[in-house]
Amino acid sequence: MSARILVVDDIPANVKLLQARLMAEYFEVLTATSGQEALEICENEECGIVLLDVMMPGMDGFEVCRRLKANPVTRHVPIVMVTALDRRPIGSVGSKPEWMIFSPSPTARSR
Repeated sequence: MSARILVVDDIPANVKLLQARLMAEYFEVLTATSGQEALEICENEECGIVLLDVMMPGMDGFEVCRRLKANPVTRHVPIVMVTALDRRPIGSVGSKPEWMIFSPSPTARSR
């Protein structure tokens, strides 16, 4: 069985693109379109890694990351923050890095 990846993005087209790319590599993919949905999935399903959009309405990716890392059930899950923001450092969660920045988003178009 391959690794289970949770893709979280509020833009359905981005979710579908990442899902298709990962499934083509034989990963099992779960999807969420909101921070709250991502938290619920992580609480109830075993996820090997979370690909998490930074900029989402309501609960942004940083808040989702904070909540996942504060929860004993989910704190071990690696998180990759996916963003179209520029390459400058954009912060950290807690006293040590709990996530990596992947920039630009693999769904961003080339210029």
